[in-house]
Amino acid sequence: MAPATHDALPVLDRSGDTPLHAQVAAQLRGYIRANKLAAGAALPSEAALCERFGVARSVVRQALAALAAEGLIQRESGRPATVAAPQEHRRLVQRSTGLYEQFAQSGVSLQTRVLAFARAEPPAEVAEFFGTPQLLLLERLRHVADAPLAYVRTWLAIDTVPGLRAEDLADASLHGVLTRRFGLRPGAGRNQIRAVAADAQLAELLDTPAGTPLLMLQGRGMDQHGRPLEWFTTWHRAEQLVFDVDVSVGHESVQPRLQAPSDATPDAPGTPDGQDPLARAQALVAELSAELARLRGPRL
Repeated sequence: MAPATHDALPVLDRSGDTPLHAQVAAQLRGYIRANKLAAGAALPSEAALCERFGVARSVVRQALAALAAEGLIQRESGRPATVAAPQEHRRLVQRSTGLYEQFAQSGVSLQTRVLAFARAEPPAEVAEFFGTPQLLLLERLRHVADAPLAYVRTWLAIDTVPGLRAEDLADASLHGVLTRRFGLRPGAGRNQIRAVAADAQLAELLDTPAGTPLLMLQGRGMDQHGRPLEWFTTWHRAEQLVFDVDVSVGHESVQPRLQAPSDATPDAPGTPDGQDPLARAQALVAELSAELARLRGPRL
């Protein structure tokens, strides 16, 4: 594949305090993450980059070394660097342990930057879950090798975390802090996964073009005593993360979502012949259970 053209690379901003090698790395990183440089594409040679940016070879080599350390490029002696295939990270979505703990267990260092931590007015469904509107909103940006991976928005009850500060959560596990300082451990909960498009704010936070598909994980969790602990929403860069789900025989379940009573009317869609929606849902569950049993039957 042909190298990227010199004209495709923007000029450096020499008026700030950011080192030149960091600026070169940032410019190349931006193109790689925006998929303007696909996996396997060759970067311009060191000499070409020096000429284009007007910097010394040592500056270019520092920039390329940083990108190689992040896993974004591959370097071979005597050849131009090439863009590496995107690295996939994995997350088990049916575990109560958070992203930080799961990455730590797999040997991946996850950096956390706290964007905001203050009292805020929650949505009605969040206040209903906690049984109070007296909540704190925690916003964090998670990175792997300085590359943004996920943006997290978490609600916590004020009276359960007295004295908790934003600096306590930088490059730290929220669950770990809750356990060590407040004796609160994550228990049962429910998670939902949706595919969403990045709006302008998410695109800027996650360094991706607006409209890019993201994986959104939303969950509500209880503590070890069955009391509300957290409500969170996490937006992940879809090309960097894979959600894993463990399946074991005997643990599948179907949870029907019924219409609200005010919306349920005779002969409405999904309730043929005016059948009670609960009875209809129970019938569907029975049909699905029978099908699962058939599929689990003896195999040759």
